[in-house]
Amino acid sequence: VRSMKDVYHKTVELIRRASTIDIIIIAIGYISMYAVFGSLFVNMRSLGSSFWLASSVLMSSVFAFIFALVTVNALGRPINPILLSEGLPFLVVTIGFEKPFLLTKAVLFTSPATSTRPIRDDVVNGVADKGHAILRGYALEIAILVVGAMSGVNGLQQFCFLAAFILAFDCLLLFTFYTAILSIKLEVLRIKRHTGIRKALEEEGMSYKNAERVALANDPRGPGDRISSTFKANMGMFSLFGGRKVKDSSITRFKLIMVSVFIIGNFLNISPVALTPFADHSTVTSSANTPSSFNLGALLNTAATSQVDSITVLSPQKYTSSSLASGALVQFLENWTKTVGDPILSKWIVIILVLSIVFNAYLLNAARGSLVQTTPSTPAIVQKEVVKYVDRFPGLSPRHSVDIHPPRPVDECIDLHKAGKTRDLSDEELTSLVLSSKIAPYALEKLLGDLERAVRIRRAYVSRTSTTKTLEHSELPLENYDYARVMGACCESVIGYMPLPIGVAGPLLIDGVSIFIPMATTEGCLVASTQRGCKAINAGGGAITVLTADGMTRGPCVAFASIRRAGAAKLWLDSTEGQKQIKAAFDSTSRFARLQSTKTALAGTNLYIRFKTTTGDAMGMNMISKGVEQALKYMTEDAGFDDMQIISISGNYCTDKKPAAINWIEGRGKSVVAEAIVPGDIVKSVLKSSVDAMVDLNIRKNLIGSAMAGSIGGFNAHAANILTAIFLATGQDPAQNVESSQCMTLMNNVDGNLHITVSMPCIEVGTIGGGTILGPQSAMLDMLGVKGPHPTKPGDNARRLASIVAASVLAGELSLCAALAAGHLVKSHMIHNRSQATTPVPSLQATPSRPV
Repeated sequence: VRSMKDVYHKTVELIRRASTIDIIIIAIGYISMYAVFGSLFVNMRSLGSSFWLASSVLMSSVFAFIFALVTVNALGRPINPILLSEGLPFLVVTIGFEKPFLLTKAVLFTSPATSTRPIRDDVVNGVADKGHAILRGYALEIAILVVGAMSGVNGLQQFCFLAAFILAFDCLLLFTFYTAILSIKLEVLRIKRHTGIRKALEEEGMSYKNAERVALANDPRGPGDRISSTFKANMGMFSLFGGRKVKDSSITRFKLIMVSVFIIGNFLNISPVALTPFADHSTVTSSANTPSSFNLGALLNTAATSQVDSITVLSPQKYTSSSLASGALVQFLENWTKTVGDPILSKWIVIILVLSIVFNAYLLNAARGSLVQTTPSTPAIVQKEVVKYVDRFPGLSPRHSVDIHPPRPVDECIDLHKAGKTRDLSDEELTSLVLSSKIAPYALEKLLGDLERAVRIRRAYVSRTSTTKTLEHSELPLENYDYARVMGACCESVIGYMPLPIGVAGPLLIDGVSIFIPMATTEGCLVASTQRGCKAINAGGGAITVLTADGMTRGPCVAFASIRRAGAAKLWLDSTEGQKQIKAAFDSTSRFARLQSTKTALAGTNLYIRFKTTTGDAMGMNMISKGVEQALKYMTEDAGFDDMQIISISGNYCTDKKPAAINWIEGRGKSVVAEAIVPGDIVKSVLKSSVDAMVDLNIRKNLIGSAMAGSIGGFNAHAANILTAIFLATGQDPAQNVESSQCMTLMNNVDGNLHITVSMPCIEVGTIGGGTILGPQSAMLDMLGVKGPHPTKPGDNARRLASIVAASVLAGELSLCAALAAGHLVKSHMIHNRSQATTPVPSLQATPSRPV
């Protein structure tokens, strides 16, 4: 405390003695330094770290500063503390933290998002990518400081000497200490993403074992796995005072001004203190056998004879006798004890130890959630078998294995089955047990432990009990598929898998990002038509999308004995207090589901409640159902409606997989509007139509025609075509195309150009759970840049996918309407999608060959 008071009084004294211009210059320096600190945290937050990476950079710089101070003192070139306090802000502003930021960005984002390489390789790749540029920058800055240290200018010479060592140590720590911190950051992000995927799948109703398996299969390299190309392209240095990007020339100009102010100030001697070096401290040595000249008794005698009124006794001096040293080891231990016993250093050691314990506990706790539940392995049964390959479908056709031994009798097989030796039976013997109803077809996976074998046996059972008996040897593929992701998540009683052709339309420029659109379909011309729409939209600058709402719904039905009680429940749910209590009960069931609103409707004694909630990156039907159950339980047990009868968790007031006006009006899932402006000449050259013709067709077909048919949300040409193809390609629920395809297409002639929009209030998509866990579908999501949950903003991947769907529908609507306006629809299908009629040709007369 006394030291702090001394520093305070000394600072106040220096400020009083300094001129106004000096105070302004120093104040600007310190303000700029703290602004640089703030910009460091803003920049690191843009990379996905709110605190730890920026703090690690500052800690590394502090260590470099301490090491440099120790070094210059050891070299006999100590620096004046006042000079240091004046020059340090200018050094921080001049050097900045661009190099750690550049290295961090390289390590986090240069590797592919789906990389499964070790963390070490990702760090090495980042250093190899930006290391040369960083080292070159350090070398240039150190060289400039060396020139300043050789200038001979008093004060500037000392400071440049210290600054050169600071940069040297900062460079060393950047590639040692800070890269280790980056490795830990990558590991933490991997663990958090893994557990996030698993927990999200569990909330969607998947078992822990299956969710863990999917999470392991989708483990990416870690940080920012799903960072879009737009984010990468727009990422840059932020300004000191905000989030806007700043040109490199502006940063350089600002640094040049700060350096110039510091150098000119030293040359013109604008400084509140004299920039003089400290006097060198000499070391006094004396022999241990020589008596000290500082004899207190002699001093007292002299004072008594001289009649001195007072005597000042100085602090005692410590003498160390070299002859008493007991060796190098003892000396080392003494120095170590002294170092550890230092009051300041000891506190830092304790703080570091506590941080180490906390950090390790965090890592262990996070890693514990991702431990795989292991099952005891059983010895494999080796059988001699002859494998016959049937190349009906190369790479996909099932392989039929035939055991060389004839099948055993059914009774003997039953005995082996009861004895727990089911896995020792051959495929034919197992099929006979299933046919004789000794083994349930649905229990094959659990009994055999071999998913593909279980599918093969079930396939044989279904084939032999069917009328046609063709399935067992049909072209429906069986092998080379990851059934582990299917079981308990996507399908039951599996007999194979159904391959669909998948094409891509595009690239389509959506919100500034060029994206290929995956479409799984068996309808010819659909992908080609969408491709033409993409080309026309790109010529006009691309598509723009706006997401207006995000909320999945579930509408249970409850009943009461009288309308009085039903009305009371409705009024309570509509009240502020009721909504607050229901929201608390609902939100307690999930980390992602957050209740947005409730809408109630009364029909007699039946009360319908439409819950609307966010669901993160999952489509969310299972997630919201659990929340609804908890909310209804709260109403019956805690809200005073114990006479309420729950009729159904889904009362068709949602409304799910059925056309309904409430979805069109209120929205369900993601509500997106997409827009594009197609130049008039592109409409003529690419779409082979005219702007006025397309506008007129849209009014008469999509608007008036749909109204005449009494359509609900069907004011479009063929939105369901594009949407369902994307749904199948990306693992969405294809049945939800009923409400998701609700779309209104509008066209206008704006200055001779075609302005087209599609409004889709019910796009129900997710990037985790359901069919998105399957390998091929997951690969398509990865191609779109929206695979799995978003690492930092839950829900962003699903919202981005909805925007992609809307923009793709925009392209499909544009192309089909143009074809209809020009009368090309039937012609294009006949050319691209139908076989040509066979025309008889005259047979050629055979010409006898010449004898050889």
